Order: sequence, then structure tokens, then C-alpha cells
Amino acid sequence: MTILDRLRQRFTRPPELVRAVALASPDPDERVLAWGTLVRDQGWLVATSRGLRRVPADLPLPEAGDVGVLPWHEVGTARWTGTGDGGGRFEVTPLTEVEPGVQARLPEETHALTDAGGLPPVVRRRVDQTVVASRRVPLPGGGGVVLVARRLPGQAEREWTVVFDDDADRNDPTAREVARQKLAEAVAADQPG
Repeated sequence: MTILDRLRQRFTRPPELVRAVALASPDPDERVLAWGTLVRDQGWLVATSRGLRRVPADLPLPEAGDVGVLPWHEVGTARWTGTGDGGGRFEVTPLTEVEPGVQARLPEETHALTDAGGLPPVVRRRVDQTVVASRRVPLPGGGGVVLVARRLPGQAEREWTVVFDDDADRNDPTAREVARQKLAEAVAADQPG
């Protein structure tokens, strides 16, 4: 992105529907940080202070408050592949809590953009800012888990969770016990001493 493109993005107002979605948020402090235009006039992928939103182009304005948000701390991965013409593709893997302290990966969402604007660096920075620590631990018999400490909005303490490489391992008592022990060790080591 050239300096001129950055200036244009900084001083260009978001589309009316994108602004309406942020204004309709239950969080009065939510603001639009960057947006990209989806292919085939499908709308916009929007980074806000709360998370990622996909805003359909045909959304009636009264329904602007119904656009869901994927909070930054629930983004497992967000991979950007640019096409060289200002567009590209985001592959986003959301996380969901399946039990206290355990998250699972949801199916990957692909967002194809004709114009990414300033979205890729904003998404990278926002996801990176939520992750305080991350460590992969092998499990007996293969596979592994990722132990992750994240900052959550409105919480002073970071939250540790475990994500299994393979969802089937969550049902294996040995794998669960190893994951539980490693998570407990990580949490204990994180406590101020």
C-alpha cells in the first residue's frame, strides 16, 4: 500500500451501512478501524474495535444492529493472501468455547476482497494484541494442544485456554489429562510470584 493509499484510506469515511452497523452496536465505544470491499458487491469485511464484522451490501438499515461480530479474542487464525491488485482473501478460523478452559476451531471462513483497504495490517495487529502467550504441547500418541493466554475486553487478568489439534483427542482421557496438567502448569507459572 502506497503512502497515498494510506492517506486516502485514513481520510475516507466508511460506507454508510458500515457506519450504521458500528453505531447500532451495544458497545457505544465501538468504532470502525478499517474495511475491505467484498467481491461481487457482497458488502464489506469490517475491522472494528470489538472484532470482525461481515456487513452485507443488501442489509436493510433498520437491521444494522443485527450484524454479528467475531470478537478479536475468538479469532484463532486470520491468514491474508493478497493478489497484487489491492484485493485478496482472508481465511479466518473462529474459536468457540466447548467447555470451561477448552476451545475448538470452527470451520474456516473465507472472505474474498476486491479492495482490502487497510484491513490486513489492522486485523493482524488486533489478533496479535489479544494473544499474550502461546505454546504448543505434544500429546502422548501424537497430536498436540496449543495453550493460549489471551487478553479479554473488560478483564484485568488474561484467560488461558487449550485448543486440541484434533477434536477427537478431547474425548481421549489420557490426552485430556495431559492437556489439563499442562494448562494448570502454564496458569501457575503465569501467576505473579
